[in-house]
Amino acid sequence: MTTEPGPTAAKVDLKLEVVVIPVSDVDRAKRFYQDLGWRLDADFVRPDGSRAVQLTPPGSPTSIHLGSGPALPRFLIVNDIEAARAELIARGADVSEVFHRGAEGRIKGPDPERPSYGSLATFNDPDGNVWLLQQVTQRLPGRFDGNSTNFSSSADLAAALRRAAMAHGEHEKRTGGHDANWPDWYAEYMVREQAGKPLPE
Repeated sequence: MTTEPGPTAAKVDLKLEVVVIPVSDVDRAKRFYQDLGWRLDADFVRPDGSRAVQLTPPGSPTSIHLGSGPALPRFLIVNDIEAARAELIARGADVSEVFHRGAEGRIKGPDPERPSYGSLATFNDPDGNVWLLQQVTQRLPGRFDGNSTNFSSSADLAAALRRAAMAHGEHEKRTGGHDANWPDWYAEYMVREQAGKPLPE
């Protein structure tokens, strides 16, 4: 008996971190989940006027967004949205162009300032389930414990090291010389970035 070889392992991490659940009253649902002891991560209005409310169950690596309307997406968090998009397309997914949100809705291209959470892309599975890619490099405060750092894969760690290296290069330009304590600087940068704390300069 022979078996067909399966697809090779993905090279880009796609982290399922947020699932949008439908609610009829966002404030009522928010109170309900907070009363259950779920942490409120965010409650703000996006540039396009939509409201983002995110909560996380105790001890869970995955959060919920409260939403309404059809085709509510599941969020896949990526370090590099262009690389993630290219890999998914190579594997057969019909992925949208990268976009960001503005007052008028979707705007083509990544957010010009390249902030975390700003650049997005979408694709659907064969049954119409919507997936939203979101590029995140620096976390909002409170998403992770500031006293610990956790990387789910070597690719995740490598991407964090690259960002730290680029930032450290700018640090050495400002200080005008080689920083012999660069391992400590890298470590502090990576811990703060993941915890959503101010980054070292």
